[in-house]
Amino acid sequence: MYYELCASMMCADYGHLDREVKALDDAGIDSFHIDIMDGRYVPNFAMSLNDMAFIASATKKPLDVHLMIEHPNNNIHFFLNKLRPGDTVYIHPEAEYHPSTTLQKIIDAGMTPGIAINPGTSVETVVEMLQIVKKVLVMSVNPGNAGQMYLPYVSKKYDKLLPLQKEIGFSAYWDGACSADRIKEFAPKGVKGFVLGTTLLFGKKEPYKETIAEIRKFV
Repeated sequence: MYYELCASMMCADYGHLDREVKALDDAGIDSFHIDIMDGRYVPNFAMSLNDMAFIASATKKPLDVHLMIEHPNNNIHFFLNKLRPGDTVYIHPEAEYHPSTTLQKIIDAGMTPGIAINPGTSVETVVEMLQIVKKVLVMSVNPGNAGQMYLPYVSKKYDKLLPLQKEIGFSAYWDGACSADRIKEFAPKGVKGFVLGTTLLFGKKEPYKETIAEIRKFV
């Protein structure tokens, strides 16, 4: 069974970012996950427009840009102008008055539209948006920081989302505290991809190539 592995680049070594991107690329990572935080929507600042642009220039692999910012519609053009057709842009529905307007801008720019669902956001509140997005990123931790505690009740969201993804035509992804046990349980159920941070990928002694090869064997 093949499932996508996305590297959470906020966990990378920023003293050698070019080397990190190349090593992950050579190791077979599927995409680079870029967390943009404004210190308002979430209580942290992480990654910048220039970080994103550099990674986009350093790899041909897709980027998954996760906008944890207030009112992304106001500044979405800055990000879209530096991305490539097919890259994914996730927004949080709660961060925008009219999220469908922002999602339409992402679509018009040739990008893949996605929404991110916080632990406290119910599936029922985003059902209408599932009709226009291609990806749904389910947060299993509260957004804003790496290394947070897994919130087990979040897994029940997949009981509602996974039947809908076949019916409507989107893909579900996992973000936060992604462990081997979670991949082994949820990949067979239909979760298409997993964002890898400090739990499985970064800060380990083994080279990325060995780590990713081992993760591929989980299911």
